[in-house]
Amino acid sequence: MILGYNTNGWAHHAPEDALAILAELGYGAVGITLDHHWLNPFASDLAAQMKQWRVWLRRYGLRSAVETGARFLLDARHKHEPTLVSPDAAARALRGELYRRAIDIAAELESDCVSLWSGIVTDGCDEATAWKRLCSGLGPVLDHALHRGVLIGFEPEPGMFIDTLPRYAALRERLPHPTLRLTLDIGHLHCQGETPLAEQIRRYGEKLVNIHIEDMRAGVHEHLQFGEGEIDFPPVLTALRECGYAKGVYVELSRHSHCAPTAARRARDFLTELCK
Repeated sequence: MILGYNTNGWAHHAPEDALAILAELGYGAVGITLDHHWLNPFASDLAAQMKQWRVWLRRYGLRSAVETGARFLLDARHKHEPTLVSPDAAARALRGELYRRAIDIAAELESDCVSLWSGIVTDGCDEATAWKRLCSGLGPVLDHALHRGVLIGFEPEPGMFIDTLPRYAALRERLPHPTLRLTLDIGHLHCQGETPLAEQIRRYGEKLVNIHIEDMRAGVHEHLQFGEGEIDFPPVLTALRECGYAKGVYVELSRHSHCAPTAARRARDFLTELCK
């Protein structure tokens, strides 16, 4: 395991400053949430940005994963929209284009994976329609990932069409693609009662390419600093070790940007003490 931190918790820092601080704190990886000010995949100078990021990642000795969950990157008025299950085909295509660009970025940065999710069904369509939208949009994305040699970490997200591990398993049955792997958020499992956590990690261990970690309370989807929720973390870390998981375990505290250096230090202290 490599301890990492997601840039969605550094909204008020210049990118290099955030990377430098994370390296000083002993983090070995960074989850890069593509956003307006963080490696914008639609920027006219994207090639130059990627070149700079390659320099930074080498300079600070950081591995990476590419995250695609920015809140208002595609629509300034609607959080996380559009998605692969949106009712409008052109809007779904825009989300697919974001994912293809994220894959290209991951290939250039030699990132461990691209992490993505399904989105929320907003128009009340039936299950069959939602599945058709998701699979028809995700299939070409997975093919592009295969072409670029990039793995996809699909994340079940509370409230979204694919929200639980059984729903993720159902997706894999419909799309048994070699690049389709799993991003597992430890807080989400606890929030939704998908426990024991260690048992779920062992069950899906061979599919894991990305881990998000934070504290959380049952039934409340709020990412909390470690020690402020209910999760018992030692069995989680033990299960990851037993599965031989060797990629990034990324702290995801997206609402802690106002105190990012302090939050990152607290998270590091908590997790490194447990790892001992």
